[in-house]
Amino acid sequence: MSADIAVVGAGIVGLACARELQRRRPSARIVVVEREDDIARHQTGHNSGVIHAGIYYAPGSLKAQLCATGARAMYEFCDEHAIPVERCGKLIVALTDPELAGLDELERRGLANGVAGLERLSGEALREREPNVRGVAALWSPATGIVDFARVADALRQEFVAAGGELRLGVEAFDTANEARHVLTCAGAWADRVATRAGANPDPRIIPFRGTYLRVKPERADLVRALIYPVPDPALPFLGVHLTRTINGELLIGPTARLSAARGYGRPTAKDLRETVLWPGTWRVLRRHWRSSIREVQMAASRKTLVAAAAAYVPALTAAAIAPGGWHGVRAQAVARDGALVDDFVISETNHALHVRNAPSPAATSALAIAGHIADRFDAAFG
Repeated sequence: MSADIAVVGAGIVGLACARELQRRRPSARIVVVEREDDIARHQTGHNSGVIHAGIYYAPGSLKAQLCATGARAMYEFCDEHAIPVERCGKLIVALTDPELAGLDELERRGLANGVAGLERLSGEALREREPNVRGVAALWSPATGIVDFARVADALRQEFVAAGGELRLGVEAFDTANEARHVLTCAGAWADRVATRAGANPDPRIIPFRGTYLRVKPERADLVRALIYPVPDPALPFLGVHLTRTINGELLIGPTARLSAARGYGRPTAKDLRETVLWPGTWRVLRRHWRSSIREVQMAASRKTLVAAAAAYVPALTAAAIAPGGWHGVRAQAVARDGALVDDFVISETNHALHVRNAPSPAATSALAIAGHIADRFDAAFG
């Protein structure tokens, strides 16, 4: 055996887990293998950088258990490592009276999940806090913040290597059965492939969703002070189009959430297309959420439509305020055979391995708490 533990994937979750396992097993040989030429090349380096407080998630779920704890740990880690972080806060805004019930449910979940400082605001109080934002009510979350998760991942890498861990980049193939005694897979968009090769159930499958962001021109980035989010559709694990401040001073609009042909950031492969098209859950998702799917395609195809979705909350936002270009990220979303969009972290076990099967947002926020949870499971399963 060349390693006691191999961790497949050098995103923020994989690196956080490797660091925690190395801390608990200082004499073990732990190796992180990554096929890219650097760390954090996928979801970790292509997200809006929001540290979520834990409002959205069903009480008792893994997301609920690990997000609030993970956020507190993330703030502490950033402070300890001098990583710029800002607790800018978030407003979840109800535009109309029918959305108030959704706001009530989010407040109930947030309180049940231990989110600190939640405050319900009237329309008048909302305008006092954010003069350019309109709505009939809002939920204020002061515990929500922003950071560059790629910088966090780099700090985790440094600690892991300093503790004796090994990082191998550019690894195209790794024989988990013969090169490591135990394995942890954190393969993101390829999580299902890696897990099924090790004997795991093929259900759920990763179906990639592409999220497009627009940048607001710097001179208009002061339209809002906090993050501005809508009341989300409870049937979907996406949070809707919102306005997000970044740690480098930008203001973003997005994301969209449409099916992507590619799992990564290059051209889609024939295997990518085949696996998405042939998975029964793909078509069941489209049938179940066809209205949302059409809307997402419209916003992805039209900057005007995407800006209009954000301008519903900030009327002063116009197409003239949008900078040229934009950027996108690919979300690795697990979809069950029956068409259910899996709305929790999923971790499965095979003979000598643990597999992170679904870790979309708030996985970056929760990375340090996920690492503790997985290390506990590793201890219980493998000693």
